[in-house]
Amino acid sequence: MYYQTESWGSYMPTTTRSVGGGGGGDPLERIERLASENAVVIFSISNCCMCHAIKRLLCGMGVNPTVYELDEDPRGKDMEKALMRLMGSCSSSALPVVFIGGKLIGAMDRVMASHINGTLVPLLKEAGALWL
Repeated sequence: MYYQTESWGSYMPTTTRSVGGGGGGDPLERIERLASENAVVIFSISNCCMCHAIKRLLCGMGVNPTVYELDEDPRGKDMEKALMRLMGSCSSSALPVVFIGGKLIGAMDRVMASHINGTLVPLLKEAGALWL
């Protein structure tokens, strides 16, 4: 799904995106391909509070991330497992996972740390997600 801000912090789903994109294929290859197709990509679960917080943060900054809700895709579980391997996570879920400019930024902790230390905005500008 794409999310756009209608007003500050409210999300309007505009398009449903299928995570699979045709064919079987390796989940890690699909993740890499999907992450490289847009400036900011979030792999999320629709009822996850941390995922919601990341979406709200980025939308509140004026970014229009592409959001893939893995719980709404038939192959979402495989994608989530691949993301957990990619993140080296041994917890129950590594989501949300954020890519900016096709590069893995990480989960909630890494995105928030980048926001706090001032490196998030330059990453977003470099990726073409912010024009300020």
